[in-house]
Order: sequence, then structure tokens, then C-alpha cells
Amino acid sequence: MRRRSLLIAVPAGLVTLAACGEEDSGSSNAGDSTTSGASDASAPPKIVDGPLPAITAGTKFGEKPTVAKGGGEPSKDLAVKTVIAGGGKSVAENDFVLADYLGQIWESAMVFDNSYDRKTPLIVQLSKEAGIIDGWRYALGGKKAGSRVEFSVPPTLGYGEQGNEQAGIKGSDTLVFVVDVQDAFNAKSSAKGKEVPQDDAALPKVGTNTDGKAPSIEVPKSDAPKKLVAEYVLEGDGAEVGAQETVLVQYKGVVWDGGKEFDSTYGRKQLTSFSLQQVVKGWSQGLTGKKVGSRVLVVIPPELGYGDNPPEGSGIEKDSTLVFSVDILAKM
Repeated sequence: MRRRSLLIAVPAGLVTLAACGEEDSGSSNAGDSTTSGASDASAPPKIVDGPLPAITAGTKFGEKPTVAKGGGEPSKDLAVKTVIAGGGKSVAENDFVLADYLGQIWESAMVFDNSYDRKTPLIVQLSKEAGIIDGWRYALGGKKAGSRVEFSVPPTLGYGEQGNEQAGIKGSDTLVFVVDVQDAFNAKSSAKGKEVPQDDAALPKVGTNTDGKAPSIEVPKSDAPKKLVAEYVLEGDGAEVGAQETVLVQYKGVVWDGGKEFDSTYGRKQLTSFSLQQVVKGWSQGLTGKKVGSRVLVVIPPELGYGDNPPEGSGIEKDSTLVFSVDILAKM
């Protein structure tokens, strides 16, 4: 059964992008096989070096690993080992982590979930608010992108006494994970694509800085376009975004008339994720087919935005044309 195992929660603040009359949950259509069921630890747990079972095959970064059955009694503490040390950015609490992973039960070596077979890495936020088990939060904190990390999670840092029936995990089971950390994103992340010329004087010009700060948006003093505009500012080299997928983004939105900002992840200092099925049509149509790693200028005419019914308190007037700079950091 296809299953997403790490629940991702959406930060508050996306209300101004929700399609009128629709609920904007924004979270991935996730299952529960590694969603936290244990109570939150009041302090960081003790971390030890082992014991940990051997990785017997698939030993390279990015390869699906085969992990031996646990020998003897597992540690009551969180056991963590960096199997392959990466040289990328360090992962911190509240970061979003892009990773492949395999999870199995210590005693039986039964694999209950893995992303390698799905051929789609998972992106998850390392925060208790996101519902991730504490074992993941503490095992991956401080690790660098490009690293393979193996760790064992006792029930107290996993699903507690109730376990996870759907995943076949009992309340007494210690879990073993192998995680390949591919990348990490936080509030200072930016698209890193190739700069694309912005030659059309009739369209807004978007800044090309990649320092994590909000790009400038210069709106021309001319009539707004009548049709949707979705143009690369920075063109990434990642996979194209599908119409039904969920994306992780930085964005800034201004109104065409006057260029006043009405919403921004940069101002909240918090990334956001959402399904393209849960936002206004201009967003879903404008971002579909665009590549991960890109910054995109999106100009949305009223009929693809909010028309005569903008969200209350958004600062958007009726029949406004909206202008966005959107950094597509990852897709889920």
C-alpha cells in the first residue's frame, strides 16, 4: 500500500491564498506510520552510539539499504550513527528536511515503510507541531545534507505504549531507521536557478537575490495584463510540479495597483507548503509545470484570484490583479 509516513503541518498565514469557499489544510495527504503517538519529551533525550544493526546491502548514499535484524537488547536511549558524513548544510530544529528513508522493527527486521520503492523522497519538518516522532527530530538535528544516518528509536521516542497498528508496530517495539538526508530548507532558503532575462517592460520585474531575503517586485505604471502570466525569474533544474502536487515555497505577494505587499513568508520568517488543488486558480495554473528550484513571477487577473470576494482583512481590494514572486523549493 502506498503510504506517506511523516506528517507535514502547514504554518499559519496562507489564508490569503486559499480558494474562496475551500478549506486550506495545506498538509500532505499523509498516513501515520511515523507520526508521533508518544508524549513530547520535556528535555532532549540522551543520545548514544549504539548498538545498531549492520547495513548489509545498499550501502551507498541514495541506495535502498538492507538492514540486519537487531542483535540482543536494543538501547533504551536514542542510538544514532552517521554512516556517511555529508558536506551540505546542517539541519536544525524546525527545518524542512528532504530525505529518503527506510524503517524497520528491531526484533523482527520487518520493514514497515520506505521511500526508496516509491522513488519519491519525503520532505518533513523537524518540529513537534508537525507531528513527527521525537526520534526523528533529535536524531537528525545537526546532521548535514549528504549524510546517511542510522538510528534506533525506543517506544518512548516513537509511538509510546499504543504503538501504530496500521504500520504493524507494537507498543514495545524499538524502531530502526536509515535516512539519507538530501537537503534542508529554512526561512533563509531561496531558489538557486539560472537567471532568466526579464525583457518585457509591461510586466513586473522581480529581484534575483538568493540570500533568503524577500526579492523586490517592481510593478510598472501601466494596465495589468488580462490573462495569467507565469514566467521564470530563476529557472531551476528540478522536476516539474504536477497539478495535484504539494509544494514547499517562499513567496511574496503585492497588488498591481500601487504595489502594496499583502502577504509574505519572508515577513513571517517561516516557509509554507500547500497543495496546488487548495489555492486560487492562478496559483495552481501558474505553478503547474514549473521546475523545482525556480523563482516564478505569477500575475493573477481577478477571475483567477479573488474577483469581487477577497479574503476579509487581507488588504486586497475587489477585482484586484495580484503579483507574486514564488520560490519553489521542493515538492512533496
